[in-house]
Amino acid sequence: MSDARIILLHHSTGESIWNGGERTLTSRFVRKLNSLSGLKIPRKSFVQTLLARHNQQFGTKHQIEAQVFPKPSPYGWRNYPFDYYNIWVKNAGLEPFHEEPTLEILTRKFNVIAFKHCFPVSNIQPDRSPDINADYRSLANYKLQYLALREKFHQFPSTKFIIWTGAAQVEARTNADEAKRAREFFGWVTNEWDLPNDNVFVWDFFHLQTEGELYFQQKLALSQENSHPNGTFSRSAAALFLRRVLDVVESNGRATSLTGTPAAV
Repeated sequence: MSDARIILLHHSTGESIWNGGERTLTSRFVRKLNSLSGLKIPRKSFVQTLLARHNQQFGTKHQIEAQVFPKPSPYGWRNYPFDYYNIWVKNAGLEPFHEEPTLEILTRKFNVIAFKHCFPVSNIQPDRSPDINADYRSLANYKLQYLALREKFHQFPSTKFIIWTGAAQVEARTNADEAKRAREFFGWVTNEWDLPNDNVFVWDFFHLQTEGELYFQQKLALSQENSHPNGTFSRSAAALFLRRVLDVVESNGRATSLTGTPAAV
């Protein structure tokens, strides 16, 4: 495919990666300038700039855009496994759910859909009675919701889905039990949930953040108390994300590892 239409659904960590670490300063400046001038000043994100270079080098016509999902209102600032399940599976259809697009809507415009969770997704609580319709963040509920999502994705075989393994927390914002559950869940996503030869792919952001340890590594974070990625890590992660996306688009993910590095020969 040489002309993919790609969307990234995200919140603040995603914006950091999307803009290569310029989320706070540049985005606010552009919004303020637009407000004062009454004009809409287009500004390519870091990811879009990298994609433009790829298109120029290889003669492709891929397009990528980003969208906050869900918006703060009316649905609310929540994009955990329950919320994707709630909007895309439980309330599927041709009409938006609380003003958020369903997959029936998104797949009409985009043939590649990448999405992620906020970092509180990693604050996973002890299991209790499993309930796919509960927004309680537990391993059992997450797995039920992810299995339902995968089944839903398979209903759109012409669309490729790319899930970021969930953003990790710095040590100060979680505890060892929660962090172990997060590592267990995203290990399950990469090793069991992610099936070969289908239209669902993984970008292992969690592993990039933790480097195989329990917590988001402090050298990569905005601060010891802030689980957003710093600028240096945002730029390197953006390049790996786009490489993974392009590999999924152009060769079904065969040329890269789950983190976006070149696949072992």
